[in-house]
Amino acid sequence: MPDENTAPELTVGVVHAPGVADHLRESLTTGLPALLSERFPGVRWRLEPVTDALVVPPAGALDLLEAARDRMLEDDWDLTVVLTDLPVRDARRTVLTQASPVHGVGLVSVPALGAVNVRQKARAAVLRTVSTLLGESGDRPAGDALTARLSQLSTDTPLHARDSTVRFVARVLGGNARLLAGMVRANRPWRLAMSLSRALTAAFATGVLVLVTADIWLLAGAYGPLRLAALGLIAVGAVTTTLIVGAELWERPRAPREREQVAMFNTATAATVVIGVLVFYTALYVLSQLGALLLVDAGVFGDALGRPVGGADYAKLAWLTATLATVGGALGAGLESDDAVRQAAYTRRSELTEEDSLAQS
Repeated sequence: MPDENTAPELTVGVVHAPGVADHLRESLTTGLPALLSERFPGVRWRLEPVTDALVVPPAGALDLLEAARDRMLEDDWDLTVVLTDLPVRDARRTVLTQASPVHGVGLVSVPALGAVNVRQKARAAVLRTVSTLLGESGDRPAGDALTARLSQLSTDTPLHARDSTVRFVARVLGGNARLLAGMVRANRPWRLAMSLSRALTAAFATGVLVLVTADIWLLAGAYGPLRLAALGLIAVGAVTTTLIVGAELWERPRAPREREQVAMFNTATAATVVIGVLVFYTALYVLSQLGALLLVDAGVFGDALGRPVGGADYAKLAWLTATLATVGGALGAGLESDDAVRQAAYTRRSELTEEDSLAQS
C-alpha cells in the first residue's frame, strides 16, 4: 500500500447550504478526513468545503443532485456530498440520505438528523453516503478491489492533443474498468424497469395480446434461433435508445477537463440501462413461458402449426412474445416523464430516518 506522501489524492467537495449551522460545517471539515482515511485507506482524502444553495426552493432531490453534479464538474472534484437544509422526501417517506453512484454525488438532509448528537450523525451520514457512492456497504475494511477503484477514481487519464474521441474514451474505459464496474453495481441496474410503471404496463399488455394471437404462433413456429435472437437484440436496443435519448441521459462535456468524467458518466449510465433492460427482457421471457403453458392449449397450438408441438415450440413462442412485449415497453417508456426515467436510471439509494423507520414498524 502506498505511503501517505506517495498515495494518490482524492478530493471530496462538501457543499453546505447557507442555512447549515457553522459548528456543523466546522465539525465535518475537521473530523471527516481522518475518518475517511481510516475507513478507506490507500488514498489521501482532501475535503473542499464550500457554501452554495445550488438550487432555488422549491426543488426536489433530483434537481439538487444534478446541480451538485454540475458544481463537481466545474471544480474538478472526484466526489461530492451536499448538506442541505431542505427536508427531502421519497414518495411519503422522509429521507436522510440520497446518492447517485453514477455521478459520484450524494446528499444529506440536515433536518432529518434531528436535534440530538447532530455532529456525530452528520459524520456518520456522510461516511455512509461516500460508501454508497463507492459501491460499498457495511463497516468491513476496504478490500483490494475497492482500493483499486479508489486509485482509479483519484487518477486522471492524460488528455493527448492527437487523441480522437473514440481513442480517448477507450483509454478512459481501459484505465477505469474496476471503477466503472463498481459504479454500475452500486447503481443497482436490475431495478431499473420496476421503477417505470408505464413501460411495465405497456409491456405486459402487449405480452398478453401477443400470446393469444394465432398469427404469432405461426411466426414463432417458423422462426429459427438466429432470427429470434436478432429480433431480441433489436427490441432491447429500442428500449435502451428510447430511455437514453428520450430522457437526455447522454451528457456532453462543456470543457476539456470534463471529458473523462463525462465519459465515465455516459458509460455507466448506458451500462445501467442495458443491464436493466436485459433483466426486464429475461423477466418477460419467464412470464411468457409460464403464460404460454397456462393459456395456450397444446392441441390448438398444434392445429395452428399443422404438427405436434413440444417444449421447443413453447420456448420459441415465449421468446417471440417477450421480444414483442419489450417493444411495447419501449412505447411505454416514451410516455415516461424525463424525471421518472432519470430517477430510475440513476437509482438513488435512500435511507429513512430513525423516526420514520420506527413509525413504519
